[in-house]
Amino acid sequence: MSSSTKPMPELRPAEHADIPELQDLIARSGRELSVGYYTTEQADAITRHVFGVDTQLIEDQTYFAIEEGGRIVACGGWSKRRTLFGGDQAKHGPDPLLDPASEPARIRAFFVDPAMARRGLGRQLMDACIAAAQGAGFHALELAATMPGVPLYIASGFRNLEQFEIELPGDIHVPLARMGMSL
Repeated sequence: MSSSTKPMPELRPAEHADIPELQDLIARSGRELSVGYYTTEQADAITRHVFGVDTQLIEDQTYFAIEEGGRIVACGGWSKRRTLFGGDQAKHGPDPLLDPASEPARIRAFFVDPAMARRGLGRQLMDACIAAAQGAGFHALELAATMPGVPLYIASGFRNLEQFEIELPGDIHVPLARMGMSL
């Protein structure tokens, strides 16, 4: 390797100490990568009220960060718990475990630094999540996709199960897609 070659981005489990950097990445990604899919008002509302770190995923060690040059450039994970989407601010009540024999694991909270979009980081995260969910005995995956994420999930083998909207403060409606795949 020559001295001018950049090291490959490194995937690792996210840690509690990463939360401030993850929150910043999520906010930038949520707003900037939504251009062309959502209005500015929709992107701001979903970023403020739904997107964010779900600390349960960090505690479960099912949330990953991809680092390049000492900074986090992508994050995402999978879950063995019932919550389908949303950060800590959007969760209410307990988050029970799923039954791997009869319920799909969840793909959760994929975000990429806008400057690093379309470089395979989402696919790298997806491959790690699929392998980990399979290793935990799950036979299917499910997720709630924002419109900017749909192309990645389709390319990863997911199919659209239903379109739905969430209503956020200010009477802002944001379309999402529930998607699934068998493992």
